Amino acid sequence: MTSIALFNNKGGVGKTTLTYHLAHMIRRLGLSVLAVDLDPQANLTSMCLEETEIEELWENPSELIDQGAVPPGLPGTGRVKSGQTIADAVRPILEGTGDIAAVRPALLEPGLWLLPGSLDLSRFEDKLSNEWSRAYAGDVAAIRTSTSFHRIIERARQDVAADVVLIDVGPNLGAINRAALISADSVLMPLAADLFSLKGLSNLGPTLRKWRGDWQTLVLPRVPHSISAPRAEMRPLGYVIMQPEMRLDRPVKAYQRWLERIPWVYAAAVLNEAPPAHPDDRHRIATLRNYRSLMPLAHDARKPMFDLRPADGALGSTQQYVKTCFKEFQGLARTVLAEIGKPSD
Repeated sequence: MTSIALFNNKGGVGKTTLTYHLAHMIRRLGLSVLAVDLDPQANLTSMCLEETEIEELWENPSELIDQGAVPPGLPGTGRVKSGQTIADAVRPILEGTGDIAAVRPALLEPGLWLLPGSLDLSRFEDKLSNEWSRAYAGDVAAIRTSTSFHRIIERARQDVAADVVLIDVGPNLGAINRAALISADSVLMPLAADLFSLKGLSNLGPTLRKWRGDWQTLVLPRVPHSISAPRAEMRPLGYVIMQPEMRLDRPVKAYQRWLERIPWVYAAAVLNEAPPAHPDDRHRIATLRNYRSLMPLAHDARKPMFDLRPADGALGSTQQYVKTCFKEFQGLARTVLAEIGKPSD
């Protein structure tokens, strides 16, 4: 399984937007993709699905119908079924009634699937936290809990025969993210050029190494052969710089100052290497400009920014901006695929 977690300890850097667009672009390049929403905020799910679909997925009574925004009896898209989220998959473990339940990914378009998230996933945090140390002692129930995300993703990937798995996680170092990240073969880090992202990197690197070491030395040797367990490789792929909007109160000089510090912090904190003697950005996968002006149009059209057409409101000079967006994400996707050894069309 080739899985990539997109993660930064600092929120608000565009991680979910990056996951969404990277999934669509990798699909454009000829590979099938499974996107997995392991963020309890379920932001990726809300980007991919209509509100009525999310209501059906989460088995909520339709407030949209009650408010008259959607007529009753409106046929669904057929892309989702109720009770088919990550939270539903781990519910038997959470409630002590069994092992993971089977959930079927939602087909977004040919070759692109979503394993949806849910706000209910936050209830699983305490369970994962309590079972982590018990897994060190070889407790089988604790191992089943700690490997639950890996096994859910593995089963879903096999069901749809996806070439690449992209995992979206929340911006913290809690138990849910720990279980999510040990399930990933590699980690791609979106960053902003600011103090907060650098501090996030400083925390992230040592934490990933500790999780990897604890899992591989204390847990893996005790996992029964009947349970599929991740290797917790979490290989750092590199980082993606998400450019901010440049304003008069945030001059380019300040942005450049933080940008120059990222390679040093990444090498020392994430790679556990000696900081480079000279500026060295070989681990920078890409730099993406700020496309905030395209986001409202993309949200309304329910499509990636680089697929916007004049009929979606992308008129005049905005179409050139859309083409630039396409080229940048295409370059990013090709570089990521090259890093993980996956050929693209």
